[in-house]
Amino acid sequence: MPIKKNSTKKAASKKVTAKKAPAKKTPAKKAAKKPAAKKVAVKKTAAKKTPAKKAPAKKIKLTRIIARVDVGFGNQLYIRGENGGLSWERGIQMENVSAYEWRFTTHYPAKSIEFKFLINDELWSEGENVIVIAGEESISSPTFSW
Repeated sequence: MPIKKNSTKKAASKKVTAKKAPAKKTPAKKAAKKPAAKKVAVKKTAAKKTPAKKAPAKKIKLTRIIARVDVGFGNQLYIRGENGGLSWERGIQMENVSAYEWRFTTHYPAKSIEFKFLINDELWSEGENVIVIAGEESISSPTFSW
C-alpha cells in the first residue's frame, strides 16, 4: 500500500492587507509665535518753538500830581490839562488823601503833562499852568480867588 501522504490541502489563504487608516498628521510644533507687534503710528511733535524775543515793553511811567490846599468843606478839587489822559474841556476829580491833600495819578505815556486845578470843576486856580515831566511827581499849593 502505498503510503499516503498527508495531504492536507492548505487552504489558500488570501492575504488580506488591512487598509491602513490614513495616518493622523500631528501638527508639527510650530515655533512659538510672538504676538505680532502692533504698529503704532508715531506722532510727530512739532519742534518746540522758542518765542521770539519781543522788544522790551516800554516802562510805564507813573506820574503823580499832588495839590496841598484847603478847598473848603463839601468842595472837590479837579484837574484839567493836556496829555496824561487830561483834557482842557472836562476836569477829572482828584482823590482826597487828607484834609489838605489831593492826588491825581496817571500812567499815560507822554513826555510832559501840562495842567491846572479847579474847585468843583468851575473855579480855576490863579497863575500859570503847571508842567510836570512824565514819570515825575509834582507837588503844588494852588491859590484861588473867591
